[in-house]
Amino acid sequence: MDPVAELRTRYPRRRVIVTGAASGLGLEICRRFAAGSWTIGMFDADRDALYAAQSDIRDRGGVVHVTVLDVTDEAAFKTAFQAFVRATEGVDVMVNNAGVAAAGRMEDIPVADWSWALGVNLLGVVHGCRLALPVFREAGKGLLLNIASAAAFVSSPDMSAYNASKAAVVALSETLYGELLGTRIQVSVALPAFFKTNLLQRIRAPEEDRESARLLMEYSDYNAERAAIDILRGAASGRFYIFAPSKVKLLWYLKRVNPMRYLKRFPILRRSRLKELRARASAKKE
Repeated sequence: MDPVAELRTRYPRRRVIVTGAASGLGLEICRRFAAGSWTIGMFDADRDALYAAQSDIRDRGGVVHVTVLDVTDEAAFKTAFQAFVRATEGVDVMVNNAGVAAAGRMEDIPVADWSWALGVNLLGVVHGCRLALPVFREAGKGLLLNIASAAAFVSSPDMSAYNASKAAVVALSETLYGELLGTRIQVSVALPAFFKTNLLQRIRAPEEDRESARLLMEYSDYNAERAAIDILRGAASGRFYIFAPSKVKLLWYLKRVNPMRYLKRFPILRRSRLKELRARASAKKE
């Protein structure tokens, strides 16, 4: 069964807010909801991309409310959220997807970039959860879908700011799961692996780290459309941890079974993989 159709049976009013909605995973999630004729609040900081996405989603059957929004701005987020809730008389699903990337060796990442990554990746999720929960409590049900990353536990070298911000989203979601246990408010946290997206357009990183991330994305056999389907399928089935693709769960288990072996081996495997990808990219140019 289509995961959005499953969610529709639970939430017949079909109202969803998606942050970071103008491109990549956020846009693909909106497309899935649009196909089910949901009313979609699309929030994104990129004005041009957002209005282009608005037309796309309307053409697919969605009822769209767009807001140009920096998710780190608590007051602006509250205003946008409340405007959507007034217009639609509530919200059923909150997808906290907005994210940015910062990379580089720990000592080379400026504090400003740490603040930027934590502001968007963590506080943006905090704001979304804080706004949605009172509405969900009043309605007696709702779905919080927080988009973290496999980076939260994979802990790749030279990605400390990104890794830490995504690990914090997992910890926040786990805490909320405990707080909401026994209610009809579902919390799910998505842990997608690297996939082809436009995240690198705004990445703050030295050129070498930017190129490494580009290679990992370019040669990934996973994409935003498949990630959106896998994540929504996991949410519709009530899963808390959603691994996308499912094989990511193997790394999660391996780290828990023998964490020190994992921490010693993974950096070596990553260097080997990047060496292979650089060779492939070089051969492709010749």
